[in-house]
Amino acid sequence: MTMRISAVETFIVTVPRDTPYLGPLGPGEHVNARGYLVRQGNGTIYPTVDRSVAVRVTAADGSIGWGETYGICAPRATCEIINDLLAPVLTGSEVDDVPATWDRLYDLMRVRGCWAGFHGDALAAIDIALWDLAGKAKGRPVRELIGPAVHSVIPSYLSGLPAATLAERVDLALNWQARGITAFKFAAVVSHEGIVEEMAALRSALGPDADILIDLHWKFEPAEARALIARLEPYRPGFVEAPLKPEDMSGLASLAAASPVPVAAGEEWYTSYEFANRLAFGPIAFVQPEMGHTGITQFLRIAEMAAQHGIAVAPHATIGAGIFLAASLQASATLPGLWKHEWQHSVFERNLKGLETDMGHGPEGYRLPSGPGLGVEPGHAFWAAAEAVA
Repeated sequence: MTMRISAVETFIVTVPRDTPYLGPLGPGEHVNARGYLVRQGNGTIYPTVDRSVAVRVTAADGSIGWGETYGICAPRATCEIINDLLAPVLTGSEVDDVPATWDRLYDLMRVRGCWAGFHGDALAAIDIALWDLAGKAKGRPVRELIGPAVHSVIPSYLSGLPAATLAERVDLALNWQARGITAFKFAAVVSHEGIVEEMAALRSALGPDADILIDLHWKFEPAEARALIARLEPYRPGFVEAPLKPEDMSGLASLAAASPVPVAAGEEWYTSYEFANRLAFGPIAFVQPEMGHTGITQFLRIAEMAAQHGIAVAPHATIGAGIFLAASLQASATLPGLWKHEWQHSVFERNLKGLETDMGHGPEGYRLPSGPGLGVEPGHAFWAAAEAVA
């Protein structure tokens, strides 16, 4: 079905939070004048609020598609790329093939080196909105446009233990385990008492059958990572995520090939082009496409490439209003190679308060939204937190 696009609009959605993402401020950390903090564990900047960029694409018949992307840092940069570059090209055009439209919009800036970053995020938001429009036009969930759904529930793992001390993080994990959760990931960047110590404490408390995963947040050089993994191995982590700086493609492949613990990576990889370049150095055990960066089109292309190389897919999920999360669940439902999907429990319940949807989560995993398109629509709380950006 051909859709003529009549308007593209951007919104910054900001939701305050009591405790910064990943947990309370650590030693040497402070909030700057713009509301950001730099985590000393990995030198990465984070906001003190939950924030994303939402996109509303309107078709000539009045139907609306919603997309969303990262907005945690400098969200107006992404809005400007959409409003100044992408929206004028898309507005007035006819879309009958969403992946081909992603390719067309990507081509606009490829020779200028804009392969990822804010440009990639802008593309992701529009791509998701176009898939939402396409699903609504046919009265079907997006997953049915992609192909047969092989998962009626999306298995998940709990991500993050946002408490100040190791003892409190262990108690938090035990509390979730008592509610039926069996898979957990902790963030090394806030393991102030020690990464191995946290892994050991969690394994002792949660028992031998729990899946315990570790996000290393790009902290280490190859030799450091190898030494750390050797110390972690007796506690049987399910995987170590992002052990090296993302620029070190050969180092990551070498580490993955030799590591006794499975290696996961990919939340910062935007396209199948980048994934192919990295695979040229060697495979990893798990790839973690982030819908807020990839959009549905590139998420699916990365997953297809992973299947060809025997790599499990463990989708990443980060701060957002719930729109790109719904897109990630729609796409994940069609993946035979899906392992588990990240579940940001400190964000997800807040998402639901801002959306009209029957999407949910329980001990068994995510419940897929049932409506057409993405199956989510902005609700009152979303609009209370949204600022239009022209």
